[in-house]
Amino acid sequence: MNSHVYEELKKEVQEIIDLIAGKQNREANNKLREVSETLDELLDHAEEDEELLEISRYQVLLNQLHQKINAE
Repeated sequence: MNSHVYEELKKEVQEIIDLIAGKQNREANNKLREVSETLDELLDHAEEDEELLEISRYQVLLNQLHQKINAE
């Protein structure tokens, strides 16, 4: 898969982290939902084990961020 896709995911995850740090939980949650949908699409088209591993790392991270947003 295109490394550009993962660069974009990194930026979006950083944006979620910044929103959480700024106590903008609603915006963070919306962004998290968008990124989750993107990951689901990537998962549907993933063919290599390496891709699946990378996607699963992002899913774990998003899950942790989701818990952080909703714990506050």
